Amino acid sequence: MNDDSFPRAPESRSDLRHGLRPEEARAWAEDGFFFRPACFTAEEVAALCEAAERVVALATGALRDAEGYAIDGNAYREARVGEWPCTVQLEHQPGSKTLRVIEPFHGLDPVFEALVDDPRIVEPMRSLVGDDEVALFTDKINLKRPREGSRFSWHQDSPYWAHFHEELDRLPNVLITLDDAHEGNGCFRVIRGSHTRGPLPGREGEGVLGPLFTHPDLFDENDAVLAELPAGSLAFFSPHTVHGSEPNRSAEARRAVVFTYQPGHARMFKLPRVRPAGAAA
Repeated sequence: MNDDSFPRAPESRSDLRHGLRPEEARAWAEDGFFFRPACFTAEEVAALCEAAERVVALATGALRDAEGYAIDGNAYREARVGEWPCTVQLEHQPGSKTLRVIEPFHGLDPVFEALVDDPRIVEPMRSLVGDDEVALFTDKINLKRPREGSRFSWHQDSPYWAHFHEELDRLPNVLITLDDAHEGNGCFRVIRGSHTRGPLPGREGEGVLGPLFTHPDLFDENDAVLAELPAGSLAFFSPHTVHGSEPNRSAEARRAVVFTYQPGHARMFKLPRVRPAGAAA
């Protein structure tokens, strides 16, 4: 692969210590992901975990007045915490009241509001987006509670986002681990090199959401890489990278936050507002 295909840091940002490293640019181009283990201190991780549980408490309280519906047998709620709207997914077991995903959520706690601007995330994102000014596209928290957290089937983000955004290549993701992640508690998984063909066909005829899950004939599970990372780590991955996770069969939590960025001045996915990220270049 020609080096010209690798993402480049904008010149005004290229010397920042949190910016994209050459080996990461190569991994992004060839593999569709890279990891930065243990970027946050134990104290910072503890603060993030406490904030996560505050967010869960707020969202849980809002479910009393939320509109509920089901897709392919899975329960969703459209909740509102004050003026903040969010979509809540419940765990898949029939009748479960356990929260699975909250999207968007960053405005529900100042700790996560500040995390959107953290240079450890924003500086590499400038290169991956290809713009000195970046904004948040969407954010969610995946809760993966002990022994109940369900699997996320293999999928890409880009086929879904194609209905809402014209520049799919400029929507990089970062996953922030709030707990130590390993195979036993259903850690994040990616298919190495699966991003190179862009959006792939889904599983047509398998329910309403089937087309959003990548057809298994189009990738090889032997290429899966497990993101077995300590709490406070970062996993950057392309919107075209096939990814998923197995259930949490352990007694440990496996919480994680996912932020998706985009070029600056573009509105968010689910909110009619622009959320610029990081200090101006």
